[in-house]
Amino acid sequence: MSKKKYSAFHTLMQRVAASKPGAWFFSRTMHRFDGLLLKLTGNRATLTSLLAGLPIVIVTCKGAKSGLPRTLPLIYIRDEADPAKFALIATNWGRKHYPAWYYNLKANPRASCSIAGRQGEYEAQEVQGEEYERFWQAAPEIYLGYPLYKQRISGRRIPIMVLKPV
Repeated sequence: MSKKKYSAFHTLMQRVAASKPGAWFFSRTMHRFDGLLLKLTGNRATLTSLLAGLPIVIVTCKGAKSGLPRTLPLIYIRDEADPAKFALIATNWGRKHYPAWYYNLKANPRASCSIAGRQGEYEAQEVQGEEYERFWQAAPEIYLGYPLYKQRISGRRIPIMVLKPV
């Protein structure tokens, strides 16, 4: 997977977000800003994508317990071997517990996803082995925070979910 080039500003913002205080702050506030910007841009941009230059997918899936639709922006990694599919990495900002979206996709793998305003239906599957390693190796090229999150997590496995078009 090819290395993405970022501006000095994007790199700085990624470093801030990946730091322990930055992750603490952004994990508690970014969803509010992203939600507002998503509404203003018709699901085409988030504050995360603008400030850090990260590729964002808007994922809508059913809640694992509630069954209600849950929508959130997530960083994605495009599969260069098959550009129709992409991966989501469940680091949860480097926290010790899995993110809610991971449980939601495990319980209800069907999701509606929007990338740059283009909507599609996808099926999620947790990957292992060679495919896991391929996406994990590509992860720091997309977002420099992933290795830092892995160091902080240290006690749990970091799942990777691959979404394929239905």
